[in-house]
Amino acid sequence: MTTLLGRPHTALLVIDVQNGVMAGTPRRDAVIANINTLVDKARAKGVPVIWVQHSDEHLERGSDSWEYVAELARRDSEPLVHKSWADSFEDTELEALLAERKVGRLVVTGAQTDVCIRSTLHGALVRGYDATLVADAHTTEDNTEYGAPAPEQVIAHTNLYWKWHSAPGREGGIVETADVAF
Repeated sequence: MTTLLGRPHTALLVIDVQNGVMAGTPRRDAVIANINTLVDKARAKGVPVIWVQHSDEHLERGSDSWEYVAELARRDSEPLVHKSWADSFEDTELEALLAERKVGRLVVTGAQTDVCIRSTLHGALVRGYDATLVADAHTTEDNTEYGAPAPEQVIAHTNLYWKWHSAPGREGGIVETADVAF
């Protein structure tokens, strides 16, 4: 239902599943296992898998914390988008990669639920994409010391509000890993 004409395909986005981002997140191992399941499903169906990697003063390029977790393996043929803003589209080549592949629907996984995941979901929807969040394949760190709700509440709330999110001609929505259809 995307508003992007001539873009009938779907892509899987794997956002910021990096050592420094995933350290101490709830359900870390289960989220990574679900992402691996989705990557395998996407590859089996010929669906593009696009990896996104954040860098900033806390995630310096080339550092161990900046590296993707060892449990996930990107293939050389799968694009890697480097970003320094929360929205994976902002000041990156993501849009060009998706246009080249005629992608109008995104299936979104990764971390930080309340920063890069939400920003990318909203960024996708306002740019004309359908954007589906995999409800059991994203997580976030504990920011309660800064007044945020507990991580599990952030995850649950994001799943709740994205379930009903839409815009004219575009759909949001959530799905569990087991129910993802490419």
